[in-house]
Amino acid sequence: MDLVFITGLEVETTIGVYDWEQNINQSLIIDLELSCDIRDAARNDDLSKAIDYADISNRISQYLQESHFQLIETVAERIAELVLSEFNIKEVSLSVSKPQAIENAKNVGVKITRSV
Repeated sequence: MDLVFITGLEVETTIGVYDWEQNINQSLIIDLELSCDIRDAARNDDLSKAIDYADISNRISQYLQESHFQLIETVAERIAELVLSEFNIKEVSLSVSKPQAIENAKNVGVKITRSV
């Protein structure tokens, strides 16, 4: 199986468990590894047979900007569900991190792998 990856996708969304967090946007950083077979796309140099990482990135960004979450765990699950249901992906591994969530930590986050 081949991997198409997207790293460092930064999206502003409403995220957090505290009341004050529900009234502001914060940055989330998303990294994805999308399991697929790239041979058909590569054989004919055909975007229509490829995983369109721009389309996936835009869809994730749109979804998160329109949503409100308390937990990054929920964000990770919803992104996995979205990618698996809307794109021709059999397995996705992803991480969602929330920089500056903890004052004395560079970053916090979760990593998951889901498949159909």
